[in-house]
Parts: sequence; structure tokens; C-alpha cells
Amino acid sequence: MIETNNHLLKQLSSQDAALLTPMLEHVDLKQNDTLFEPLQEIPYVYFFNGGLSSEVATNADGQRIEVGCIGNEGFSSVPVVLGAGSSPHRSFMQAGAPALRIRSADLRGAMAASPTLSSLLMRFAHVFMCQIAATALADGRYKVEQRLARWLLMSQDRLGRELPLTHDFLSLMLGVRRPSVTDALHVLEGERAITAERMLIKVRDRSRLETFAGDAYGAPEAEYRRVISHNWPA
Repeated sequence: MIETNNHLLKQLSSQDAALLTPMLEHVDLKQNDTLFEPLQEIPYVYFFNGGLSSEVATNADGQRIEVGCIGNEGFSSVPVVLGAGSSPHRSFMQAGAPALRIRSADLRGAMAASPTLSSLLMRFAHVFMCQIAATALADGRYKVEQRLARWLLMSQDRLGRELPLTHDFLSLMLGVRRPSVTDALHVLEGERAITAERMLIKVRDRSRLETFAGDAYGAPEAEYRRVISHNWPA
């Protein structure tokens, strides 16, 4: 059996774990480490034991916005399991952590050999696409304060109550200027949901944060529980 804190790998059957184990390599990912670059071949898939990865879309003018995040509930490089060797997006680590990595070609070979492994990885790809869709809905239909509450809840699911998130990263996450981030943080502090320092946000009251986020948060998480595991987020 694979020794890991990755929730998805823990769902593997003993046969699938035995298939993957010889191909997995332990690595330590640091903050800002790049996982893949736009339209370049994706060499590895990473199963995170913690931390937080960020997937970012960029337009021709260099404007960026985060479209999704992944922690120990899943793996990076979703295009690989969908049969694509690259992505127009960039992915990097916002918060570092140990991970298990596998060569993309090896993972595709393992999926071809095991329908049950392929099914599990495809279900996670489905959940990640649900997250991207929920992000698009939040960006288009919810106030900045609600969107911020959603992202903080998603970050807490993966990192715990203390979130090493800078204003610059929150600006990237939400696609707004830093003054808008500062104003939104003040609103959530006023609700006694969080405390915000220069490079650290602490969740004081998750229930207040969930109330403020409303239905901007929760749909992809519910889908993960429906199609993969009832036990995440813990």
C-alpha cells in the first residue's frame, strides 16, 4: 500500500496501488515551484500530500486569473489523464508540500492497464472541471466579498485554519486590484470570520465564512463527496 496523505490515492484498490507504487517518486515542492507551463509538454503528474497548487489562465495582454486549485484531494496536470499532453494554462505551487510524482507516460500506461484506476482519475478530472465552472459562476455573479470567502474556504479545506496567502495572490485568485482585496478582507474581519495579517490569514469562524459565501461555495466539494469519497474535506 502507498504511504501517503493524498486522499485520492487512499481510494485506490490494493491492485491499483501495487500497479502505481513502483512508478511513484517522492519530491518536496516549494512555494512558487512550476508544475507546468502554457502549451509545453507536461512531464509529470503530482499527487499532493498537502500544500496548494494554483492553475492560472492568462490573456494576450498578460492579465491573469486563477481558474482552479488542487491540494491533497487530487493531482496536478489533469489534461494528462484526459489525453492531452499540454495545457494553455500555467500551474504552480502557492503553498509547498511533499508530493508523489509519476511520469505522464507511465500514468497513461497504468490507466490503460487498469479500468478502475482510469475511472477514479477521470472522476477527479470531472470534479476539477466542476470547480472551474463554479469559479466562472462566482466570478460572474457574486460580489468580491463572497468570492473571497469562497476561496478562503477552499484554501482552508487544503491548508487548515492558517493560510499563507498574500494580497498579491488573492488579487490573482479573484481577478481584482489589491485595494478591492483589502476592502473585502476588512469586510470579512468585520464579520469576525477571519483575521488578516500581512502574509497570513487565519480563519476564526468557519461557519460565519460559510454563511457569508452562501452558495458560491460547496458545489464542487459536494460532487467530490458524491463521486469519490464522503470523507473530504475532513
